[in-house]
Amino acid sequence: MNHAAQLPAVADFRAQHESGCFVLPNPWDVGTAVYLQHLGFKALATTSAGFAFSRGKPDGGVLLDEMLSHISEIVAATSLPVNADFLNGFADEPEDISTNVKLCIECGVAGLSIEDNSQNSAAPLYEEKLAVDRIRAAREAIDASGVPVVLTGRCEAWLVKAPDPFRVAIDRLVAYAEAGQLADLGVRRISVGSGLAAVAWEAFISAARSIATTGRFDDAFAKAVPTAELNETFSERN
Repeated sequence: MNHAAQLPAVADFRAQHESGCFVLPNPWDVGTAVYLQHLGFKALATTSAGFAFSRGKPDGGVLLDEMLSHISEIVAATSLPVNADFLNGFADEPEDISTNVKLCIECGVAGLSIEDNSQNSAAPLYEEKLAVDRIRAAREAIDASGVPVVLTGRCEAWLVKAPDPFRVAIDRLVAYAEAGQLADLGVRRISVGSGLAAVAWEAFISAARSIATTGRFDDAFAKAVPTAELNETFSERN
């Protein structure tokens, strides 16, 4: 990756975090990334679930190399800063997190997130000390790279239904902030996660079910986007 091309996107992404609050929408392929830029959004974030579903896999079922290729593709699709939903870093141990974060940075991202969901149903959250060490390893890998991408430490206490999730989240996020050397910025961005992908899937499933059960196409395609509109939008890239 040519870091000279990456650094302006990182600087732009950091500047967007300095004040106010912005929406960070989540494309799951090149087409959705391009269209979100067309609508005027100023930054994008990948969605692990949205991408996994597009590959016929559950969230968390995508392999590291597959995810890195996807992240690189989204970064190359637009000129906007891209934040990578990097799940649990595709590793348990801090030293492996460091290796994988370096690979993610090489994809050209402006930011990346590491979560504490272990994907182990018996112990769904990493033990707190290990979770903090993992964030610290990610921070050190970023510093060593010379590319100051934005690091987000995510606590998944609510998603895994941990006991007393509010207390767990507050305690952990404070510890992650200290390990990641983050300033107290408050809420600066809102990501919709897999929300847009889920809406697209609802429309697809609804239309397909209608065709399968009624044999008719008029209702199923009543709200379809005209092909000409998409052709015009995507022709602007050429």
